[in-house]
Amino acid sequence: MIARVRAGEPEAYAQLVRAHTGIALRAATALGAGADAEDVVQQAFVKAYCSLGRFKDGSAFKPWLLAIVTNETRNTVRTAARQRTLAGREAAFVEAEPLIPESADPAVAALEIERRAALQAALEKLSEEHRLVVTYRYLLEMDESETAQALGWPRGTVKSRLNRALRKLGRLLPDFEPREGGDERE
Repeated sequence: MIARVRAGEPEAYAQLVRAHTGIALRAATALGAGADAEDVVQQAFVKAYCSLGRFKDGSAFKPWLLAIVTNETRNTVRTAARQRTLAGREAAFVEAEPLIPESADPAVAALEIERRAALQAALEKLSEEHRLVVTYRYLLEMDESETAQALGWPRGTVKSRLNRALRKLGRLLPDFEPREGGDERE
């Protein structure tokens, strides 16, 4: 697909944008862009397009793009006149992707919202590197190699930071029980 973009096919880049907009928005929102997430993503796609000459052939596009989204989000958050509140960030994250089906039992939905708020509050207490690795690995559902590529870290660093981050989250959320079914993706 990248070769087609480099060959001057605008529709090829449009396909890449359509395929990766959802995860880019989730990343920008989860990393703190809040209401500016769409602007961050648009700017990231522009920068990615302008930087395609530096894209390594054979590499995965998603981690490369998400690294650009991460940098754009950092820049946006740093230059913002006001800090985003935890409630504002949580609301923006929930708006980015409906995580609870409308058909869900209201009690179950309320519990899920409460769990997400507790998780978001705990993530806020982590260092930036730990918050990033947890966000990429679990909230954005990237595997270790994609996470390593997106963050520009060796795979071993991803593993060790993820391990430390999860231990810290375990201490911050002692009553946090995994959902039924076992695989806790939060």
